[in-house]
Amino acid sequence: MSRIGNSPIVIPAGVEVKLDGNTVTVKGPKGELTRTVHQNMKVEIDGAEIKVTRPDDQKENRSLHGLTRTLIANMVEGVTNGYSKQLEVNGVGYRSSVEGNKLVLNIGYSHPVEMPFPDGVKAEVNDKVITISGIDKQKVGQFAAEVREKRPPEPYKGKGIKYMDEHIRRKEGKAGKGA
Repeated sequence: MSRIGNSPIVIPAGVEVKLDGNTVTVKGPKGELTRTVHQNMKVEIDGAEIKVTRPDDQKENRSLHGLTRTLIANMVEGVTNGYSKQLEVNGVGYRSSVEGNKLVLNIGYSHPVEMPFPDGVKAEVNDKVITISGIDKQKVGQFAAEVREKRPPEPYKGKGIKYMDEHIRRKEGKAGKGA
């Protein structure tokens, strides 16, 4: 029994959901998202709710049930509120800026690292904080992970790019010679 898959998705006011075979299109105040769901999953719009059902209890269908429901719920959430991730840049001389349609990072390499934004994703830089936002949860999370990957935080001084809510486990430096 999938507890997640069985719970209905409430469609908020101002959001329009269309079904075309296996393609779900969600349109809201922030934009429009489209996704094709697996052919085994049955998606129904019942008034102001979306329900996802599965044909039987085979392992593949059980695993797809909750996944499909969550993906559609994320689409509804994205077009109403949007998603954002915050990254913190720590290090002496480490800087970041937005130039046109790309994020420019000066993070200790001999050259600045330029990262173009994917479609539907934008970033803002405020002091040492990079805020990545958009309506597609997957694109926002993937771009944030790619930015962090350019200079992950190191455990000795904590230099690098980390998520705002991430805790870096710090290590003790090398012990000096014993007297």
